[in-house]
Amino acid sequence: MPIPKDFTPDSNLLDGRVVLVTGATSGLGRALALECARAGATVVLCGRNPAKLDRLYDEIESLKAPQPAIAVLDLATATAVDYDALAKTIGSEFGKLDGLVHAAGLLGDRTPLDQYDVPTWCKVLHVNLTAPFILTQVLLPDLRKSPDASVIFVSSGVVRNPRPFWGAYAVAKAGLESVRSMLAQELEGERNIRVNSINPGRMRTPMRAAAYPAEDPNTLPTPASVTGPFLYLLSARGQGIDGEYLDAQ
Repeated sequence: MPIPKDFTPDSNLLDGRVVLVTGATSGLGRALALECARAGATVVLCGRNPAKLDRLYDEIESLKAPQPAIAVLDLATATAVDYDALAKTIGSEFGKLDGLVHAAGLLGDRTPLDQYDVPTWCKVLHVNLTAPFILTQVLLPDLRKSPDASVIFVSSGVVRNPRPFWGAYAVAKAGLESVRSMLAQELEGERNIRVNSINPGRMRTPMRAAAYPAEDPNTLPTPASVTGPFLYLLSARGQGIDGEYLDAQ
């Protein structure tokens, strides 16, 4: 099913919805957190830097949007206790979870496989693949309590167009597509939960700058400009779109 690339959300598009965004303090995650708040969602800001989360919290409050919540979680080091505590807090504070966006990511090295640092490889796979799997698993009970829940994995063009020197990042994103596909099929009987992935494409972010240091960032779209398809899937408009890989641009 096609999704409008130039979708402009209404200010009440996500009214009454609770949406958790990982990687909320930078790049796409930050843009999504702000746009979800502007659209009326109660946003759970998930990230590893408390100071940056506090600043984003204040910025959302200044928008007169619904009061957000903060979830400090370092995906590289979080333990089972940390994940369980987050799930328990979501359940007790909100009683449900309507949206989960896995925007956190780690680029790692851009080197040939025969030179790739093994500890870095393990860390990149954990942050980009294993952690989203764990977080989705522990939050499924809260997602099941929503009448219309949407899970979105942030994908990448390297999934459909494999290229050399993308190392663990590309492998993790390919694995994440398998998670998305399997989960959507396994939840097929639960029509209140949708699972999709979106490739945001080229964006003006710190990760893009690290991957392409010679590129002029002013030639790239801002993260805010590609949030429309994400908000579409998080809203009731996205009902009927399930198990899909979609391009934001």
